[in-house]
Amino acid sequence: MKYKITFKRSVVRDLKKIGKKEAEKLLKNIAKQLPSEAINCPQLKGRFKGLRKYRIGNYRVIFALLKDTVLITRIGHRKIIYK
Repeated sequence: MKYKITFKRSVVRDLKKIGKKEAEKLLKNIAKQLPSEAINCPQLKGRFKGLRKYRIGNYRVIFALLKDTVLITRIGHRKIIYK
């Protein structure tokens, strides 16, 4: 099943912190891979329960599955994304 991708407003702030070139690469990868792979991504535990993560190199995309939509809530480096 292919999911429709939507972004939370705060993701724009996350992408500005990453830098233009890296952000473009992440967005391309998200658009290409995530709609078909979302259901296979690991679920998070603890305070992030109910969310899933998608790995792109050293960056993580945190998202929620809502019926036929992937709602991306955060994008960031693996060291700081879970804080």
